[in-house]
Amino acid sequence: MEAAGDAVFRLDTQGAILYASRRAADLTGSPELAGRSLAELVEPADRPALDALVVQARTASQPRKSNLRIQAANGVLWIELQVSAYAAAGGETELLAVGRDISGQQATEERLRHMATHDALTGLPNRSLLSDRIRMGIAHSRRTGEGFAVLALDLDGFKKVNDALGHPVGDALLRVAAMRLSETLRDVDTLARVGGDEFVAVLPGAITEGEIQVIARRMISTMQLPFEIQGHTLYVGTSIGAAVFPEHGDSEVKLLAHADTAMYRAKETGKARCVIYSHHRFNQPEHDVSMEAAMFQGVRDGEFLLHYQPIVNARSRQIVGFEALMRWSRPGQGMVSPAQFIPMAESNGLINLLGAWALKAACVQIRRFEEAAGRPLYVSVNVSPRQFRNDQFLDIMDEAMKLSGLDGQKLLLEITEGILMSDPEHAESLLNAMAARNVRIAIDDFGTGYSSLAYLKRFPIATLKIDRAFIKDLPASVKDVAICNVVLSLASHLNLTTVAEGVESEEQLQFLAAHGCGMIQGYLTGRPLLPEQAIELLKSGRPVKQDAVAIE
Repeated sequence: MEAAGDAVFRLDTQGAILYASRRAADLTGSPELAGRSLAELVEPADRPALDALVVQARTASQPRKSNLRIQAANGVLWIELQVSAYAAAGGETELLAVGRDISGQQATEERLRHMATHDALTGLPNRSLLSDRIRMGIAHSRRTGEGFAVLALDLDGFKKVNDALGHPVGDALLRVAAMRLSETLRDVDTLARVGGDEFVAVLPGAITEGEIQVIARRMISTMQLPFEIQGHTLYVGTSIGAAVFPEHGDSEVKLLAHADTAMYRAKETGKARCVIYSHHRFNQPEHDVSMEAAMFQGVRDGEFLLHYQPIVNARSRQIVGFEALMRWSRPGQGMVSPAQFIPMAESNGLINLLGAWALKAACVQIRRFEEAAGRPLYVSVNVSPRQFRNDQFLDIMDEAMKLSGLDGQKLLLEITEGILMSDPEHAESLLNAMAARNVRIAIDDFGTGYSSLAYLKRFPIATLKIDRAFIKDLPASVKDVAICNVVLSLASHLNLTTVAEGVESEEQLQFLAAHGCGMIQGYLTGRPLLPEQAIELLKSGRPVKQDAVAIE
């Protein structure tokens, strides 16, 4: 045992040292150990563990082990102490304690624990430790009734530093930023780096707007000071969003999500400010993961379908075309509102697949409608922003027209004003390519977006669809009358056709027809129909009744 480097002690049943090896004396720096209690060499915090070990060794037939800290000549050491009972020469029971130095092993384990819970670049807690602190905060709050705040921070302008000067300079800036932010917080607060230039702070007891804003202002102020990094003077800022437990969320996920939402609002409204989450001001629907999964499954199972709403001539009331409207019939839940699944499909990219299918199906279906009607008709199909930006959109459109044999003049693609203005150069190129194929372009919900008259001159637009917001109060609303007159006059002078959306009364139709609106779309002249219902209607040659059976 001496050769192995272990410290050996003979003890009586009370833990007093009867004999100590040379290694034990060297390790503790005490040459005379006999007669002393082993507990004297152990750190006070670990003495209860030693007492329990001695008791267990006296009563058990097997050796017992425990990791303890002892006061050594060179400071505090971790040892693995194994204690076993044996019968001495005189028949009395004694204890044999063998201690092995495991300080190196403990230091390695401590480093690994630190690495698992802290960010390597800044030394701050990472997402794992942050999660633990938030859960502890929730548990404490439920016991005491004292809330806490979660702050989400993002550095403004950091990406420009990274792009211009490289990641080494960006990393150095993050280390300084982490140090500055930490200095603004109280000892009870937690600051974590959760990725890139994103930080999260947990503030126990801070629940009022005043308390949160005081701390947030300190953070914003310290980040506005110049950063001297590797010979560069750099300026960045920070935008902060805050959420309070339990007012803004009763779980870690909701608190972080709502703090993030508030932080992005701070960025959108000027940066270098703190916005506190509010259920009243931030009323967007939460992302439904289960619905998203059901959407993908629904595509595989063929749960999506198209309904067709008639578009009629305002004077003759004859059907001249249909708008294809996507619907989702979810098993066990019925029809899902497009307001729910269309934004989700746009977000996750599924709209490209659904949109391509809708365009092909609508082009094929309108040919069947023409056969039933015995006259030319057109089909109107909505194009989402993500579809419009898809490099393969023209190929998809060409394939749909080739598959159906549809002439381009009978296809009307509806886009919003925002699509045109987000990237005018790309929009102009794509719209000109569509126009070269005789495909017509309509501006959907005209008057509710940017409403820039410049794009009416710049882009090859054929149709304006007047939004229902300007139709629903006609003809009683003086303002709506004025707006509709202006739009209809503008369209007439630019030789554009017009479609009024959301027409629900005879008075509205009469007013629009009298003032030059070419086409009408709404519940008055036809609700969205299944293809079979639309074919039956076309074969009958009669106008759609207001009480016609249709699936919304």
